[in-house]
Amino acid sequence: MKKLWFWGLLFVIALLSACSSEAESVDDKEGSSTKVQKIIVGTGTQFPNICFINDEGKLTGYDIEIVKAIDEKLPEYEFEFKTMEFSNLLLSLETKKIDLIAHQMEVNKEREEKFLFNKEPYNVFPLKVTIHQGNKDIKSINDLAGKKISVTPTSNSAVFIEEYNKKHNLGATINYGTNTTDIINQLKTNRIDAIISTPFAAEFYNEQADAEQEVVGETLLNSKVYFLLNKDKTTLSNRVDEALRELKKEGVVSKLSEKWLGADYSVEF
Repeated sequence: MKKLWFWGLLFVIALLSACSSEAESVDDKEGSSTKVQKIIVGTGTQFPNICFINDEGKLTGYDIEIVKAIDEKLPEYEFEFKTMEFSNLLLSLETKKIDLIAHQMEVNKEREEKFLFNKEPYNVFPLKVTIHQGNKDIKSINDLAGKKISVTPTSNSAVFIEEYNKKHNLGATINYGTNTTDIINQLKTNRIDAIISTPFAAEFYNEQADAEQEVVGETLLNSKVYFLLNKDKTTLSNRVDEALRELKKEGVVSKLSEKWLGADYSVEF
C-alpha cells in the first residue's frame, strides 16, 4: 500500500509540473501560435472622443474602441489599457513599461528614429487653428503673428507651430500645457489667442463644456495616425495591421469614426 501511495504521489507531482510547464509556454516569446501574450496599451484620459473617461467613469473613445476591436481579432494577444499623461507616454514606451501607444500618434522624425509605427493608419488627423468664437481678428495661421498659442508638449501640434513660428517669423508666444480644463478656460477668457486642434475636439468641448471654440483657416496638417511600438515588436505590429485591414473591409473603422468623431476620419478630410 505504501508503494502504491508513493507512486501515486509521484504521478500527481509530475502532472502538476507538466501543467506548470504548459502555463509557462503560454507566455513564451512573441510570435508563438500557442501563447496568449498580454499587451499593455498606453493611452490618456483627457482627449475628447479619443481616449477619455465618460459620465459612467469608464475609459472609452475612438482609440479605445479601435484597440478593443483589434483585440477581438487577435486571440494570441490580450490588450490591457494603462492611462497616463500624454507627456509620459513616449518615456513609458522607451522604458518598456508599456508595449503600444494608442493616442492619435502622428509620424515625426524624432519618433521614427526611436520607435516603430505600424503600417496601416487608423485615422487622419486634421489640425486647424482654433479660436474663441468672439475673436474676429484671427482667420488663418498668418493672423497668429505676435499672439499667444497653447499646445501640448511633444505633440505634433507643438512641433508644427514651433517650426512655423521660426520659419515665418510670426513672433508668436507658445505656451505649453496639459490641463485641458485650464486651456479651455484660457481660450474662452482670451488669456490665450489660439490653440492647434481638430474640428471634432472643438465640437466636443462646445457641447460638453460650453467652450465657444471655432476652427478657422485651412487644414495645417492632415497627417495619418498610427500606433507606436518599440522596434522589436515587429510581429505585434504586423498582426495589428492585419486586424486593421480586416476591420476596414468590414466597415468597423468607418463606423467607429463616425460615432466618436462625427465623420469618417479614416480617410482624408
